Amino acid sequence: MLPYDAPLYFCGLPFTGRQVGRKLKWLQSSGDIRRVLKGAYVDACVPDSPELRAAAVALFLPPDTTASGRTAAWIHGINTTALGESEDPGLHWTSEPTDTVEIAGLKVSSPASTALALALNLSRPFALSAVDAFLRSGTTTLDALRELASHSDHPRAWQARLMLGYADPRAESPGESWLRLRLLDAGFPRPTLQVHAGKYRLDLAFPAALEDGRRLGLEYDSDRWHSRPRQQARDERRQNELAALGWHIISVRRPDLWGSYPALELAVGSYLSQQPRLPRRW
Repeated sequence: MLPYDAPLYFCGLPFTGRQVGRKLKWLQSSGDIRRVLKGAYVDACVPDSPELRAAAVALFLPPDTTASGRTAAWIHGINTTALGESEDPGLHWTSEPTDTVEIAGLKVSSPASTALALALNLSRPFALSAVDAFLRSGTTTLDALRELASHSDHPRAWQARLMLGYADPRAESPGESWLRLRLLDAGFPRPTLQVHAGKYRLDLAFPAALEDGRRLGLEYDSDRWHSRPRQQARDERRQNELAALGWHIISVRRPDLWGSYPALELAVGSYLSQQPRLPRRW
């Protein structure tokens, strides 16, 4: 039971659409309830929490199974942007023995087991962003993941070990993880994360002086925080101030990372005087 002071639909517990029948659309449109995951809803007053997410998942999982994969990561608080292209965590479970924790009565694969499973099974960019997100959350450590990976006989264990070699808890968003992977795939030196430059902090940087005496920084600019006129004016002001401090800044948007043309690698290579390794790997 989730404790709440006010009278709530089903005592503040998540419920399926079938439980309210034809009232579902009306309750949603009135703002009385909100969607937790596909098919599961809760009173709009109930705050998000691992317990709420676990209770919602428990409505659909078969008996004697463990929530795993992207579902377990979402329960542990990992943003779905780091886990794949869909905003919905889906329903993933296993009957195989695995290290588990119990959340709101639901068996969930532990953070370390979940992170390793994602490193093994997701495509490379999401494998890295998932591991980075787990490390940043503090729910597991790189040493713990490396220990688990060293005993894995999974066919894709090589990918997990590679991603753990690239992983860094300082990545503050999935976009920063994807950007770092693109640079490493291109054969560039490992960039430094969260570099201070005057009053600013750069997502990624190559702090060593270039041939022109300046330094190179890269910023991942998400549409959410960098698309409006006021935000763009702020970004331009920031770039001008960083240029005055001796920085070349490359601003990277999501299409730059996921498009087919290697403009990013070519731009970075021109500054570093290094031919990028092409073609792109993803």
